[in-house]
Amino acid sequence: MSKIVRVATLLAIAIATLALVACGNDDDDAAAGDDVTVELAEFDGSGQTGTATLTADGEQTRVVISVDSPVSDSQPAHIHEGTCDDLTPEPLYGLPNVTTGSSDSTVDVSLDTLTSGEYAINLHMSDEDLTTYTSCGDID
Repeated sequence: MSKIVRVATLLAIAIATLALVACGNDDDDAAAGDDVTVELAEFDGSGQTGTATLTADGEQTRVVISVDSPVSDSQPAHIHEGTCDDLTPEPLYGLPNVTTGSSDSTVDVSLDTLTSGEYAINLHMSDEDLTTYTSCGDID
């Protein structure tokens, strides 16, 4: 009788384990999404470099910018159509200003959309000097 109890117990544990593995963390996987890191290169000798990490969040994308050498206290940042070599002047998605070297926001566009076309992230010198770009990175 004890052999039957042991086999039944092992079988129950095996079934429970398979059920847990099958359920997995589907919600966590969808929330975590994919990450893309965009290297922000200096523009016109500004000396500013950094990264923008884009993370899929359903039909939205989280954008976290970090620059090594801020050139002003508050730098406007945008996502533009085009590439750093040929940006469409009008920003497609505004991002919060980069202050003390960082910015964190969510935009209403999927990461798949941003990585399937030609888009770039650029930073400006300041609110007063929007014509001077300080760093830029193409979203690949």
